[in-house]
Amino acid sequence: MARLFVPRDAAALAVGAEKVVAAIEAEARRRGLAVEIVRTGSRGLFWLETMVEVATPLGRIAYGPVKAADVASLFDAGLLIGAAHPLRLGLPDDLPFLKRQTRLTFARCGIVDPLSLDDYRTHGGYRGLKRALTLGPAGIIDEVTRSGLRGRGGAGFPTGIKWKTVADAAADRKYIVCNADEGDSGTYADRMIMEGDPFVLIEGMTIAGIAVGATKGYIYCRSEYPDAIRVTRRAIEIARDDGALGADINGSGFDFDIEVRVGAGAYVCGEETALLESLEGKRGVVRAKPPLPAHKGLFGRPTVINNLISLASVPIVLSEGAAAYADLGLGRSRGTMPIQLAGNIRHGGLFEAAFGLTLGEIVDDIGGGTLTGRPVRAVQCGGPLGAYFSRALFGTPYDYEAFAAADGLIGHGGIVVFDDTVDMARQARFAMEFCAIESCGKCTPCRIGSTRGAEVMTRVIAGERREANVQLVEDLCNTMKFGSLCALGGFTPYPVLSAIRHFPEDFGRAPVGAAAE
Repeated sequence: MARLFVPRDAAALAVGAEKVVAAIEAEARRRGLAVEIVRTGSRGLFWLETMVEVATPLGRIAYGPVKAADVASLFDAGLLIGAAHPLRLGLPDDLPFLKRQTRLTFARCGIVDPLSLDDYRTHGGYRGLKRALTLGPAGIIDEVTRSGLRGRGGAGFPTGIKWKTVADAAADRKYIVCNADEGDSGTYADRMIMEGDPFVLIEGMTIAGIAVGATKGYIYCRSEYPDAIRVTRRAIEIARDDGALGADINGSGFDFDIEVRVGAGAYVCGEETALLESLEGKRGVVRAKPPLPAHKGLFGRPTVINNLISLASVPIVLSEGAAAYADLGLGRSRGTMPIQLAGNIRHGGLFEAAFGLTLGEIVDDIGGGTLTGRPVRAVQCGGPLGAYFSRALFGTPYDYEAFAAADGLIGHGGIVVFDDTVDMARQARFAMEFCAIESCGKCTPCRIGSTRGAEVMTRVIAGERREANVQLVEDLCNTMKFGSLCALGGFTPYPVLSAIRHFPEDFGRAPVGAAAE
């Protein structure tokens, strides 16, 4: 029986994957052929979705992008034996976009059935937990600390230090909270893991629970991810039935269980303390710090809050060892980062690589430049609150410290590309408007500053007293940056000020480098 692999990832579903599956099944029936269709996650080459793969003696052969209308001709050409066809891509690992990657966290995405524990274990799953149980809590924390793993949600805080703080806190109960509230524009790594390899997240959270003495974990996910929620909830049930979750995990004496909670679409709930408020059934409003969540978090107990990618990276750290993970990267940015390419780009998708590539390599070489074929003018890194980079900054290495030195943020790894038709003054206004809409309203700099900022940017765009109004926007940004309670108000100045600095001509100022008159 021929075995075919078709993604059920949201990106593939959006371009007709279900119709492709239906067409394959119908065509096989019409021809009297037996086929097995395995639904996987996506490999992350979105411009080639729907990508269909077939198992052959030489390995899996890929075809794409496949539409339902292509299925009959694929069967005619010999799809089931991997034969030649205009859509034939060959071995996926030989494709330049995949071949250049260092896939660790995403090693199984697009390859395994996301709800098969057998597949997961066959491809290295649960080796990290097995080793963690031999190391014990202190040994796990030491391993994670020495790996150099940092928070992949934006702040870049060392994961091992956070875990040790919670482990050292005295309490009757502790929690692990996974922040999967992936609200940044141009990001989808969390969703890809939840849809394509949910057991790696479950394993990572279980290791974290053992390390700090927590017995309960929560995955907080945005409501806009129904497929991710469904797949992850089912994976939790499967793991629990297998004994890999719940009481006395695999006979180890450790207890740990996980529950998925769904948010109501508030961007501010990506901020850790607003997330905790929402988890407790309250309105998502930012808490003042201190106390830190590591001391007094969910329900007033010590809580580890990590981004999904941070937790999903833990199993590879434990299975391969801290030294192997720390050997990758640049400076204090160790390991790999799932870079998510979006916007006006030819090759949009997920590219996992060690820190150190330059921004220019990522956008021009890996991403292939703009889809329109026009010159790249601006790149926004780190979501809607990330800074805009001009082509003059394309030599910047992709690592936390280098981006900070350039007044930018890596954030969750999103990179959104714009061509030379973009109006950067309008982009600056959008940042203020976004903050005004999404603000929880607790602090005045964010609540009022963003509203006034959007109003003033409207005047700048209309050409009213542009220089005076741009200066007013800069003053507002300084107030928001240093006076806001959380990163929503504190980071909104990044896109605004970077747009003014790098693209002054859109604000009625002389271009950078222009001779003074």
